[in-house]
Amino acid sequence: MARLEHVNITVKDPKATAEMLQALFGWHTRWDGAAKNNGYTIHVGESETYLALYAGPEGAEGQRDADDSYRTRAGLNHIGVVVDDLDAAERAVKARGYEPHSHADYEPGRRFYFHEENGLEIEVVCYA
Repeated sequence: MARLEHVNITVKDPKATAEMLQALFGWHTRWDGAAKNNGYTIHVGESETYLALYAGPEGAEGQRDADDSYRTRAGLNHIGVVVDDLDAAERAVKARGYEPHSHADYEPGRRFYFHEENGLEIEVVCYA
């Protein structure tokens, strides 16, 4: 038996990205500190799963076309977050200035997506 523990993502400002994820999804910082190549990482998530948010010593620069990851082998397409109340989650996303898109009702739930400052696409889904 195996389970996914974490995904490591390079971001411009790990602290800012961690704060956004904590505010929207109620996650907490599990660990932070020095990382590979004199960088800095914050682990943010729940007790068993998390995102590792990494930036090198100079930060992370550059733009990535969010849709291009679907044509790039090993590209990160999006992360999915399950919530209990999709409407409340969407209000929180909008309150932070993000633009929800690609709303869909499908079996077995409802969802929407948004892009944050690093170009990372986040899918928010509710199965209730």
